[in-house]
Amino acid sequence: MIPFSRLPIPSARARMGVGLWIAAQFLTGSAHAGVPVGPPTFSDPLTITNVYQPVAPGQIKVFKGHKGSARSVIVDLYLDATRTFQVNNVDVPCRIVQETEFEGGHLAEISRNFFAQADDGSVYYFGEIVDTYDNGQIVDHEGSWLVGGATDPNDPVTTAGAPAPSLFMPATPETGDVFKQEDLLPVVDETDTIRRVGQTVTTPAGRMMNCLRVLETSVLDPASETKWYAPGLGAVRGHTRGEDFALVVSAF
Repeated sequence: MIPFSRLPIPSARARMGVGLWIAAQFLTGSAHAGVPVGPPTFSDPLTITNVYQPVAPGQIKVFKGHKGSARSVIVDLYLDATRTFQVNNVDVPCRIVQETEFEGGHLAEISRNFFAQADDGSVYYFGEIVDTYDNGQIVDHEGSWLVGGATDPNDPVTTAGAPAPSLFMPATPETGDVFKQEDLLPVVDETDTIRRVGQTVTTPAGRMMNCLRVLETSVLDPASETKWYAPGLGAVRGHTRGEDFALVVSAF
C-alpha cells in the first residue's frame, strides 16, 4: 500500500473525490491489498496452502472451552473426501473439514465445511451442512448453506443456496481488511475485520507467534466474537460472550 505521505497534493475538489473513493473502498474491504478484487479463479483448488487457513487430508485439531456453564470439546477432522461445486459453470472441487462439537459430554453438532483455494492464495468457503443433535438424535440443520444449494441426495432439503462462495481468508491479510466469510441472509451472515497482525497467542497447545486477531460480527447476533489465527494452523482461540475455545492439540 502506498503511504499517504508519498501521494501528490491534489486540489480541494480532487481531495474530496479521492476521499469519497477511499471511504467507499474501505467499506467494501477492497482498499487493502489483502482482500482480492473481482471473482476468483480456481486452477488448483485442492492445494490449500494459505498460511492462516491450511487444509490438507489427515489433519486433526482438538479444542476445549465452555458454552455457558457447560464444558465444550471441538474436534476438527480434515477428510480425504472432496466435493465438487459449480461456479460460473466451472467445476470446483473442495476439501472437507468435519467439525464435531460436544457440550457437557454430549454430542451437540456435526458440521461439514467446504473449502477451496483460489489462484491468488485466498481461501474460499463454499458452505456447510449442519446437523444439530439432542439426546443423540438430529433435530435440525439450522445454518446449512451451499453454493448451488442442495444438489446431493443426502443434503438437507432446507439447505440454502448461495450464488457464489465467500472469502474465508485472504492470501495476504492486513490490519483493517474487511470481508465476509458468510453472506446469505437470513440464513447466515458474518463480517470479519482483521484488527491486528503479529500477535502472540498462548493456548494449551503452546505459544504461537505472528497471529491474526479477527473480529467477527453479524446482523443476526448482537454479540461479536474475537478469533485468533496462527500461521500453519488456522484458528487457535476464540472468545465471545459466554463462550470460548482454545486449541489443545493438533496433528498437522
